[in-house]
Amino acid sequence: MEMIVVDPAIVKQRAVATARKLGAGDVRVAPAFDDRESRRRMRDAFSRGDFAGWDYGEDYAPRATDPRTLLRGARAVVCIAVPYAVTAPQQGAPLCGRVSNYAWSSDYHLRIRALLAAVARVIDEAAGAPVTAIACDTRPLAERALAAHSGLGWVGKHTNLISPALGSFVFLGEVVTTLELPVDAPLRKTCGACARCVDACPTHALRGDYTIDANRCISDLTQRTDSIPRDMRPMLGDWVWGCDICQTVCPPTRRAGEAGSLQDAPLDAQSARPSLVALLQLRSGDFRRRYRRTAMGWRGAAVLRRNAAVALGNALDRSAVGALTQSLWRDPHPMVRGHAAWALGRIGSPRALQALQDRCAIESDDQVLAEIRVALEPFNRVDA
Repeated sequence: MEMIVVDPAIVKQRAVATARKLGAGDVRVAPAFDDRESRRRMRDAFSRGDFAGWDYGEDYAPRATDPRTLLRGARAVVCIAVPYAVTAPQQGAPLCGRVSNYAWSSDYHLRIRALLAAVARVIDEAAGAPVTAIACDTRPLAERALAAHSGLGWVGKHTNLISPALGSFVFLGEVVTTLELPVDAPLRKTCGACARCVDACPTHALRGDYTIDANRCISDLTQRTDSIPRDMRPMLGDWVWGCDICQTVCPPTRRAGEAGSLQDAPLDAQSARPSLVALLQLRSGDFRRRYRRTAMGWRGAAVLRRNAAVALGNALDRSAVGALTQSLWRDPHPMVRGHAAWALGRIGSPRALQALQDRCAIESDDQVLAEIRVALEPFNRVDA
């Protein structure tokens, strides 16, 4: 098909108007180029082991930092920011966990991809041929770096993009195109001397130099599929999925306030403040019905049960001993049983210790046995 001659400025205007109509808070265009500085920073992070828990291969950095690997001949990237901050729900019933606000509602990937697809159609129709590819957090693309190049904002010390008007609670999406659209200028802005996010991070994951040790990040810890390191568990508090601490203390984000829409509101009270006991008892069928349509749906029920066990241990509430004991004895997943053992040791009541001792006599999994013995060790020393 012969490509139609188009005015790039008009195509950009139509793309921006379409994105804003569908909920975008800001839209800018970055050039598509080989971003060697971002590649160097990414490789440095991988060398330090900052993302050791994620399966980033050798080819990830070169692919993510050059949009032309996503779309051959790419010349421009339409960068879109969709705000999602809504008012935090009030404290729920006792023994409730906390969920990061990006996961309160239906999975944002579906909504953002629909928006990006609509913008891509506008560009393709103007060109008279397919000239686009879209990305939304699921394909190798350094979207925060691209957003910064486009002028949407700057990457803060908490490593999230900060929009001057919208703050950091924004979903990012990209439409890569072979059309040479007019590009926008990046902002000449940094966080300066502000280090509120660095000081507020309970696990000291943020270094203050715009880098993060994701192995210590609560958001990453709650999403990993293996055991959470014992020394990190107390720092998770009541978070059962994600963490918003570094963003909620960020001054531009605080000034932006509630910039999200009704689509970002919690599906119900349990979405934002789930009962920890109910979460600890969650099984696969209920998980699919309850969480598959949210951004928590990709990790599985066992991860949420494990996180609930940790949060119950941090609550130090003896009323949770019965549920934790049941989990220690009956949960089919050794990882969950091990974290339930840790939680019972944290609570340390006579009933909790008895449950650990009883289970220790018959537990067959070596990792769970190790957790039980570590949980009992301080009390055995006292008895001795």
